[in-house]
Amino acid sequence: MNTRIVALAGVIGLVCLAAVPVAGQSTTAAARGSATADPWSPPRTAWGDPDLQGIWPSANIAGTPFERPTQFGDRRLLTDEEFAARQKEFSANEARVRGTIAEGAKVAPPPDGDTGGGPAHWGEGWLRTPNKMTSLISDPPNGRFPTVTPEGQHRAANSWRSSFGDGPWHAPEDLGPYDRCISRGLLGSMFPSAYNNGNQILQAPGLVAIRNEMVHETRIIPLDGRPHVSTALRGYMGDSRGRWEGNTLVIETTNFNGRFGARGNGNNNPMSTALRVVERFTRVDADTLQYEITVEDPGTWTKPWTVTYPMRQDPDYIMFEYACHEGNYGMTNILSGARADEAKK
Repeated sequence: MNTRIVALAGVIGLVCLAAVPVAGQSTTAAARGSATADPWSPPRTAWGDPDLQGIWPSANIAGTPFERPTQFGDRRLLTDEEFAARQKEFSANEARVRGTIAEGAKVAPPPDGDTGGGPAHWGEGWLRTPNKMTSLISDPPNGRFPTVTPEGQHRAANSWRSSFGDGPWHAPEDLGPYDRCISRGLLGSMFPSAYNNGNQILQAPGLVAIRNEMVHETRIIPLDGRPHVSTALRGYMGDSRGRWEGNTLVIETTNFNGRFGARGNGNNNPMSTALRVVERFTRVDADTLQYEITVEDPGTWTKPWTVTYPMRQDPDYIMFEYACHEGNYGMTNILSGARADEAKK
């Protein structure tokens, strides 16, 4: 942990001293999937790399379906009429949430004591900006997950029983990393969610650091061509190696521990240790970063799948501490509740 903190401090220090953007030195096409055909030259760091630095929240597309509703088939964009309906829906939801926030202090908890998922203002979904995408998944063409393998189905069933079903909950190990506030994994940290959608990129010569607001994860990624570490070393965020392909930052990550999922903030459908992830970051204009991630896990899905969406730069966005930690109320209450149920039998 100390090494990680020192390394990140070094990245930030180098960025502060050296990362002065200068004019772009080459011209590239816009990112894959972008609607514009005009070439755009991104700014450069002082050492010549495309400058991707900044805070890039993804809250603006948090309301886009992850999987495409079947009625849209292979169509990736809404029609103007469908988009108008989505705008109306989003506006109504925002008005409803603002009203709930205003009246929240006057509303008593329900009789059964279930307060739900917390106050409405905890979420960011009501702040989202409507867009025309029919799904975050861009491949397969139907915008839906490939078939899950039998092994993947078995892991998903066990995970569901732990977080949402009947347990058992004998010890902390019976709960997943989500419930224990350990990590959301790489996918759960990057994909848009109900809250904590900030993503910050810092650069230094030969290094890129990506900091996620979701569970305060930080990856420090070398760009010097070094190989991945031994497969004996595995983690929630894996082992990342990066390279430049033109103006696109490509990051390949392996060495996952197989303890987090692809959706639900990393809280369902745990993937296998065979997982391999390839991310692509392309700055397509001054305020837009196109993000593409391809997920390959033969232990979970019969073929790879890809998610694509834009992130908008927001210099005023503040990334607060995510204070959930292992040993917090959720885990201890689940275990103590299970012991209380056992005592009644």
